[in-house]
Amino acid sequence: MSNAEDDVPDIAAQWLAEGRTVALGTVMKTWGSAPRQAGSQIAVRDDGAFAGSVSGGCVEGVVVEQARAAMEDGRVRKLEFGVADETAWSVGLACGGRIEIFVEPIAGPRSRDIFAAIKAAKQARRSVVRAVDVLTGEDRLIGAATDGCALDKAALEAIRTDRSGCIEIEGRSWLLVVFNPPVDLAIVGAVHVAQSLAKMAAQCGHDVRVIDPRTSFAMEARFPGIGLSHEWPEEALAKRPPGLRSALVALSHDPKLDDPALSAALASPAFYIGALGSKRTHAIRLERLKAHGFSDDALARIHGPVGLVIGAKTPAEIAVSILAQITERLRVRPQ
Repeated sequence: MSNAEDDVPDIAAQWLAEGRTVALGTVMKTWGSAPRQAGSQIAVRDDGAFAGSVSGGCVEGVVVEQARAAMEDGRVRKLEFGVADETAWSVGLACGGRIEIFVEPIAGPRSRDIFAAIKAAKQARRSVVRAVDVLTGEDRLIGAATDGCALDKAALEAIRTDRSGCIEIEGRSWLLVVFNPPVDLAIVGAVHVAQSLAKMAAQCGHDVRVIDPRTSFAMEARFPGIGLSHEWPEEALAKRPPGLRSALVALSHDPKLDDPALSAALASPAFYIGALGSKRTHAIRLERLKAHGFSDDALARIHGPVGLVIGAKTPAEIAVSILAQITERLRVRPQ
């Protein structure tokens, strides 16, 4: 058994490639203190082996039984569990809650292709959504580069908000399961604040890269375990452009580094752009960028001075304020 949530689609793909029959349980909705969010999954193999979790352990046994039944009869089913406050602690909840789980059998060449495509998207750092009709089990795989029908648009919004769940479209109920890569955080300027920010962001699961052509700044000893680029920002960002899951923070205080990086970010769909500096420094920066053709609306995307206003003084405290603002933009204020 594996409890690594991100591994569930990969494990399902592997089992399908081996010719096994598989069923998938996915959290559709939660109420109260349910410990797993919508989109959490468990894969169950025909011999009862399973990977992942939909409740932290309190309902997995029943879900596995229902998954095996789904493999036998080929039918989807919805399960709902409720836990009263007085018994919640015994099953791992802080207090009472409810959880709704969708169980579906997945087998055959089409399922193998879809789950192989999910795995390939993960390896390529691409976002995809698997949309499943909860009545019929019909499914579709939708990528970020789409602006078509209502379902496509809903999938794109789910990618942007990093939020799986159910949605009603034209009389049909769809379960949208988002498979997003980690947040791509590009830090420009290997300064003291960057050292703390890179470490904290990595601990949050972000894919962190530090860009600075000054080799005396961007040293492995100062950024252990962090990806370093000694290219100029415009070169590094051209090779790996910011996307929907990208955040860029300019910290160098040097316009030769910060301005090209900010320009690249403004030309991208990055969800967060921040720049270190005082209000006066930022106002001057905006004038420079405006001279390069950026509108006031575009420049309003830059958080400057960067970070939430928490009275931060030390490099570590400033890093906390920046990471908190990135998290707020990602979770609370989606684009």
